[in-house]
Amino acid sequence: MSVKQHLPVKIPARLDGVVIGILLDVPQAGAPVVAFPGCPSETGIAARTTTELSRDDIGAQVALMFEAGDPSQPLVIGRIQRLPETTVPAIAHLDGERLEFTAEREIVLRCGKASITLTRAGKVIIQGAYLSSRSSGANRIKGGSVQIN
Repeated sequence: MSVKQHLPVKIPARLDGVVIGILLDVPQAGAPVVAFPGCPSETGIAARTTTELSRDDIGAQVALMFEAGDPSQPLVIGRIQRLPETTVPAIAHLDGERLEFTAEREIVLRCGKASITLTRAGKVIIQGAYLSSRSSGANRIKGGSVQIN
């Protein structure tokens, strides 16, 4: 064991300014349980809140202030918002002779119980209640291996 493990955690007498904590639980409306650096309890502490929180927010970072700077009286002043991930939008090109869809992860064409999915890994997945393949010319099935039933 290191010397650090034997030293007691010093709880500051006052916490001024905004502290970032974690929402641990929302057992009842208006009484979220939070933890923060220097928290007087290992299992978190009940707080008051100025913002609506739900069980879906558990694990999110929250901005905390403390009534009269008292670490035993946290006040949730807001949930830290995550900016949406920037994604490349799906693109459609139409030049009168060809329609091309481009997407980063996958493209799905769906109608009722039928769908065609194209994935980034190169898979083409065709699903439907009934599948028909017709050709007036050659109908070729070619692949590294072909499995029927």
